[in-house]
Parts: sequence; structure tokens; C-alpha cells
Amino acid sequence: MKNIRTIIISFILIASLVNLHNMIESNNLSELNSSPKVGEKAPEINLKSPEGKNIKLSSLKGQVVLIDFWASWCPPCRKESPYLVSTYNEFKNKKFKHGKGFTIYSVSLDKQKENWVKAIEADKLSWKYHVSDLGYWNSSVVDLYKISGIPTNYLIDKNGVIIASNLRGTALKEFLKTIVEN
Repeated sequence: MKNIRTIIISFILIASLVNLHNMIESNNLSELNSSPKVGEKAPEINLKSPEGKNIKLSSLKGQVVLIDFWASWCPPCRKESPYLVSTYNEFKNKKFKHGKGFTIYSVSLDKQKENWVKAIEADKLSWKYHVSDLGYWNSSVVDLYKISGIPTNYLIDKNGVIIASNLRGTALKEFLKTIVEN
């Protein structure tokens, strides 16, 4: 009888330890699989422009930058374009508490260069920083930023630290108003 009790207690103890181990593992995995958060440094991106020139996100250090993930085939992304154009034109030369000037680093999840370039022109996306690896959902940035849908964006300060995310419509303009220097 004593041996059976010892076996049962041992079994319960082992099962509890296995369960605890699994809980710890799943917690760590969820941290590894989460997208970048406000207060964290934005992961580096180094992709090609439509002209074939590599443009690093870090090359924009010193400015407030909106990292905008989009695609020509994405209707919600295209609906955001007028807001982005208006905001860019209003804030591109302003001084901020978090950097000098504002720009947009557009990262396309397109798979066809022709469609990507046509959308840039059609939507009048006049900023200089358009990049893509034309990898569609297999793009290196999808895993890097844990993107599950577009449009997605991150606003970073002069040091590349994320200060806001997913500011759509007028929310981006309103947020920028709060950090502009008077």
C-alpha cells in the first residue's frame, strides 16, 4: 500500500513538473513570437527601392519615421494613402521632441514590381523611402515584425525606438501634433 501511494505521489509530482515546464516554454515562445512593442528599438530593415538601391531603416536616424507596411493589392492600405500623403506634407519639415523632421519608410509586401511602382505613382506617395523584396507574405519583414495583416505601422523616434504603432486615418496626424515642438 505504501509503494502504491509513493508511485501515485511521484506520478503527480512528475506530471506537475512537466506541466510547469510546458507553461514556461509556451510563455517564452509567445514572447519570441510577439511583434515589436512601444519602447523597443525597431528591428533593422534593409531592402531595395524600386530603383534597386538598398535603403536601411537606420539611415533615417535623427528623424521621426513612420514604418508603413502595405501593398498595392490591399484595399485598406490604399485607403490610408490620402491620410499618409496629407500627414507627410504637413509634418515633413517640422521639428519634434523626438527628432528633426518626419518621413515615411514604406515597406511593400507586393510580389510584382510593376504593380508596386504604379501604386506609388497613382497614390502620389511622394516621400523617397519605398522598399520591398517583392516577397509578398514570404518577405523577410513579415517574420521580423510578426506581421499578420496590413496595413500595419510603427512610429519611431530619432533613435529608432518605437513610440507608437498602428496609427491609422487621422490618428497619425493627431499623435504627431502632440510631439511637435512649438
